[in-house]
Amino acid sequence: METILQLDKDIFLFLNNLGTKPWDDFWLFMTHKLYQIPLYVVLLFLFYKRFGVRGTLITLVVVALMIAASDQLSNLFKNVLFRRTRPCRTAGIGEYTRMLAHHCGRHGYFSAHAASSMALAFFTGLVFKKQLKSLFPFMILWSLIVSYSRIYVGVHYPGDIITGIIIGMGLGYGTYKLHQFLITKYATAS
Repeated sequence: METILQLDKDIFLFLNNLGTKPWDDFWLFMTHKLYQIPLYVVLLFLFYKRFGVRGTLITLVVVALMIAASDQLSNLFKNVLFRRTRPCRTAGIGEYTRMLAHHCGRHGYFSAHAASSMALAFFTGLVFKKQLKSLFPFMILWSLIVSYSRIYVGVHYPGDIITGIIIGMGLGYGTYKLHQFLITKYATAS
């Protein structure tokens, strides 16, 4: 296990130190959740066009539950189960990190950004897989960029990101199944 953790640290330092000043603003933009609002507005419009008012309300509730589950599960892993110190706070790593984030929390395993963005990507991609085939790859790419931004700004190891992505895929798929059930039961009822 120690070998895997050391490899995670080594890969983090390599990737984080690939960063350059001309790219910093882009990665800070991608890591900030509020800057994603235009994407969320477009997705909301797509859900409305597909499901109408009732279906969109169901979708909003389901997505809110998915994001809350992602965040709370991440907090459980970070602060109770694993308590793995973030790279920006780890001796022997922090002093070699290009730290761009404005805040460095205490624990980092696993990344809530990676989990929630991949959950949204999977959920949205699955919902629109027949109507908008190119949306799924776009959302996956967006999620991977958001996830990588966490390494770039210095607050997560690659293992934190990979775990978050895997958990996000599971949450996105489970939420999609719940959404299908609720839409069928409540949005199509007369």
